[in-house]
Amino acid sequence: MTTTANVSDVEAAALAAVDEAAIGRMLLELLEVPSVTGSAAESELQHVLARRLEHLDLDVDLWPMDLPELRSDPRFPGGEAPRTEAWGLVGETRRRGDGPTLVLQGHVDVVPPGDLARWEGDPFRPRITGDVVHARGACDMKAGVVAIVAALDAIRAAGTSLRGQVAAHFVVSEEDGGLGAFGTLRRGHTGDACIITEPTGGVLMTANAGALTFRIEVPGRATHGSTRYAGVSAIDAYLPIHQALARLEARRNAGADPLMSDYPIPYPLSVGTVRAGDWASSVPDLLVAEGRLGVRLGEDPAQARAELELCVAEACAADPWLRSHPAVVTWPGGQFASGRLAAGHPLAALVGAAHADVTGSVRPVERGAPYGSDLRLYAEAGIPTLQYGPGDVRLAHGPAEQVAVSEVVTVTRALVLATLRTVGCD
Repeated sequence: MTTTANVSDVEAAALAAVDEAAIGRMLLELLEVPSVTGSAAESELQHVLARRLEHLDLDVDLWPMDLPELRSDPRFPGGEAPRTEAWGLVGETRRRGDGPTLVLQGHVDVVPPGDLARWEGDPFRPRITGDVVHARGACDMKAGVVAIVAALDAIRAAGTSLRGQVAAHFVVSEEDGGLGAFGTLRRGHTGDACIITEPTGGVLMTANAGALTFRIEVPGRATHGSTRYAGVSAIDAYLPIHQALARLEARRNAGADPLMSDYPIPYPLSVGTVRAGDWASSVPDLLVAEGRLGVRLGEDPAQARAELELCVAEACAADPWLRSHPAVVTWPGGQFASGRLAAGHPLAALVGAAHADVTGSVRPVERGAPYGSDLRLYAEAGIPTLQYGPGDVRLAHGPAEQVAVSEVVTVTRALVLATLRTVGCD
């Protein structure tokens, strides 16, 4: 890999200690743990990683989170997956000077694999084609987790003396709201800056749109299918609401922030599930639609909720049936606010320069992400945060999920430089 002349001798020694073969082995090991959000394997992976952090001679905090206490907090970010436990994990280098603390953060949970027939093989048995590893969680985001561990391993192997501190935060439940990051910050683990290694494909993600999970319950009137004219189909009643939601999406995407301008729809409003009826020859008396509402950068989530609720109320008011039988909107599941790194903050330039120095290329562009993530929780805690990590998010959550090991190595090397330049070294 190309390295520019901007790298110091101390930095060069740490870069030389990056073990590319070990990165590949670790990625395969983590991918074989089916750590779906809320599952026992999610907890298992936290313990696997804790042992790795202990081998790096870090101070490790592995703790069971108090779920009732966290859920009772008015700032709780929500959740969708059922769970009976959640483990937090933080590994910290020992502070030897007065330098700042840099947080390197990644989530260990993955979404379910979906229709197994669409995968080439078992989604939790990694398949290798050349430099590319295919599996659930490959890019979202076990490759990023591996890059964090590998960067810390290289810095330690090179014997680098740090003036500040590095803290690895590995969290659960990112996919359904951010319980893990919320609980980690609530425990008092903090820092002066944070890099989240979500898949960004060589781009610096300095902002995240939010995403709010909504549920719309639309009533109908049941009757026998042979006399459907005597009833009201909840499916038919839902259609004007669906059309109104499409118009709302168009209005909310007018004049998007420049960081989001590359996306055809910066703040999507998507209905993901529709359930209606319980018998083929009955007119359905209830339809339940669930989806996600994109939150604009800087927008109060309460305002976004109010806009959708008004949209549904206006659609009901304009319909003869719904006027007297209005749909009901509720907000279950994950509630992601937006978040961003302040414009011009030096963290972006620092990480961008680290990427350029290990690749011999120009600094990556800054962009906003159209999805919710833990970025907003760290930003809300006053920690300047951006996302930079291996993989293409367009492949996440699908049966073609994959990541190139060479890209994981590149990110690892960039993290080494960014870490040393943030916390300082002797």
